[in-house]
Amino acid sequence: MVNVSTTSYNCTNDEQRAEGLAHAQKAIAAKQVIVMPTDTVYGIAADAFSPQAVATLLAAKGRGRSMPPPVLIPRIGTMEGLATDIPDDARKLAEKYWPGPLTIIFHAQPSLTWDLGDTVGTVALRVPDEQLALDLLTLTGPLAVSSANRTGQPAAQTAQEAREQLAESVEVYLEAGFRPLEGTEGVPSTIVDATGLRLRIVREGAISLEQIQRMVPSALGSEAEPEMWHPVVEEAVETAPEVEPVETAEPVEAPEAEPGSGFRQAQSPEVEPVEAPEAEPGSGFRQAQSPEVEPGSGFRQAQSPELDAK
Repeated sequence: MVNVSTTSYNCTNDEQRAEGLAHAQKAIAAKQVIVMPTDTVYGIAADAFSPQAVATLLAAKGRGRSMPPPVLIPRIGTMEGLATDIPDDARKLAEKYWPGPLTIIFHAQPSLTWDLGDTVGTVALRVPDEQLALDLLTLTGPLAVSSANRTGQPAAQTAQEAREQLAESVEVYLEAGFRPLEGTEGVPSTIVDATGLRLRIVREGAISLEQIQRMVPSALGSEAEPEMWHPVVEEAVETAPEVEPVETAEPVEAPEAEPGSGFRQAQSPEVEPVEAPEAEPGSGFRQAQSPEVEPGSGFRQAQSPELDAK
């Protein structure tokens, strides 16, 4: 990792705000991490599509891959490109509370090449209700963001508080005052898991369970067992109507064969052992076959060479 001196910007000043956004954009492009305000608390951010940058973020917090960071996006429309199997109920919540303190866990688009940690094929998305963060997200695209603090320590409510914990591991600090408000405690976003049959509250934060259930009465609380999707592959096996082994090819009939003749003897249309008018009375069927067949020869010898009788 390139060692660059840490810089703080007072984003309540228009000139420093512009300089801070430009520097933060360059730092993100260089796979560095930055600290920025959100509508809940301050967050440490990295390029969501850079495994190196995400690893730097986790290392700065002292956190392992088992706790992957959520991804902040600039607008609700970005959700479609990052998530799949989006339930209607989850979409209703997003339309109601984004931008805002609601994080929703979705199945990640399988085509995406990113590594946020041990996500088990999921991604947690949120649109923050913070203009400075939205302006940066518009410049950089989706960012992996976690609270700007060392794991186990209080979440930072100012960039200065974040710097006291994260120090030189962060290249750019964007200071914009207290979040959410001075004199109030930082409240994290509410996390809703939308990967099951019903929505489930994983963490109750700024938006209460009651508020969620007013919009989605079937939503489960954090104490409830999750109701997971049935794997698609199992459904396909159980319902496949085309697998009907009893209806395979029908046996070929041979109406030309005399009673007592075997099916294999009658299957070649060129071999017509019953039409031998020149046979003497009392002669046997095998002896009366076509003149090329010697007495005592079997059907295998008399077939056309293209057939492989077994």
